[in-house]
Amino acid sequence: MVRKLACVVGARPNFMKMAPILRALRSYPDIRPILIHTGQHYDPQLSDVFFQDLEMPPPDIHLNVGSGSHAQQIARILEKMEEVLADGAPDGGRFSRIIVVGDVNSTLAAALAAAKLEIPVAHVEAGLRSFDRSMPEEINRLVTDTLADMLFVSEPSGVENLRQEGHSNDQIHLVGNVMIDTLFALLPRAQGLDTLARLGLRPKEYAVVTLHRPANVDQRETLGGLLKVLADVALQLPIVFPIHPRTQKRIESFGLQHLLDNHKSSRGLNVTPPLGYLEFLSLTSQAKVVITDSGGLQEESTALGIPCLTVRPNTERPITVTEGTSTLIGNDPDKLRTCLEEVLNGRYKTGRCPDLWDGHAAERIAAILAHN
Repeated sequence: MVRKLACVVGARPNFMKMAPILRALRSYPDIRPILIHTGQHYDPQLSDVFFQDLEMPPPDIHLNVGSGSHAQQIARILEKMEEVLADGAPDGGRFSRIIVVGDVNSTLAAALAAAKLEIPVAHVEAGLRSFDRSMPEEINRLVTDTLADMLFVSEPSGVENLRQEGHSNDQIHLVGNVMIDTLFALLPRAQGLDTLARLGLRPKEYAVVTLHRPANVDQRETLGGLLKVLADVALQLPIVFPIHPRTQKRIESFGLQHLLDNHKSSRGLNVTPPLGYLEFLSLTSQAKVVITDSGGLQEESTALGIPCLTVRPNTERPITVTEGTSTLIGNDPDKLRTCLEEVLNGRYKTGRCPDLWDGHAAERIAAILAHN
């Protein structure tokens, strides 16, 4: 009997995590994954291009929920997911399990809909904790793990967190990091692109920046302070800044565009639209330093051995700091400037790639799903 698994994605970080799982599940003829896209990210540059880059099949079901507040998105996804899960798989039959990844609104809403219908929930990237409940993602992680009976963990801190929260050992599986599966699988293709040449860059002689979290971009003084440091550093080191639509809107509304425009030079600040996964990986994998508030980039930079200045006061991925290449700088412009000087002067720390971040996490996940 073929078991049907509802595999849910909704936003850009989900796609890189689900792609290797879908590939690994193909080895099991008695499992049929049904890909459900909630449409939480509806911009083609944040969604469609990633399906192409990751060679993911088109979604079997698309919910088209679109944008809205956290409550609005979760409510719409919950309502539509309940309908889909209650109706069963497209070719008939009940879903035997739902797989959710990461910590976005789609993760929480899909897990809640499944739990209400008594469909078992598997959570990939379980147990990560920033211990900062002002972050919506932290609430999503906590609730999703409470609802899940199968918890796939990327690093040892996640195992300890889950045990402290009362989960039993038979629910917890330390499998490694599926984000790194995707990175290693696509790295040769990414580095074969002409992205650097088109941007006039040379390997290890530029920085990559991403900023999108509310704590960094929703206050004029905070965002302006960070942009001023970047503009100054761009006079020494070229910076590529693929800008998130949210961040661009804030820069314009705060009247900060001049900080980007006034410091452009042959070596300076190159602001681009959001990039597809392959183009972006081509940039980050050959950079001298990454400056980001993205959890995924903390992981990828550690796997690649690239210095990462994490523009956050905390992280749910502590292994990237304790073993990897990440340093938490908060949104302190002075600390950002100091750490960038350490990178430029060759005094920044080195790190190592954590155990089980070997490109085979999805295979381990698929094997556990197949035998449970």
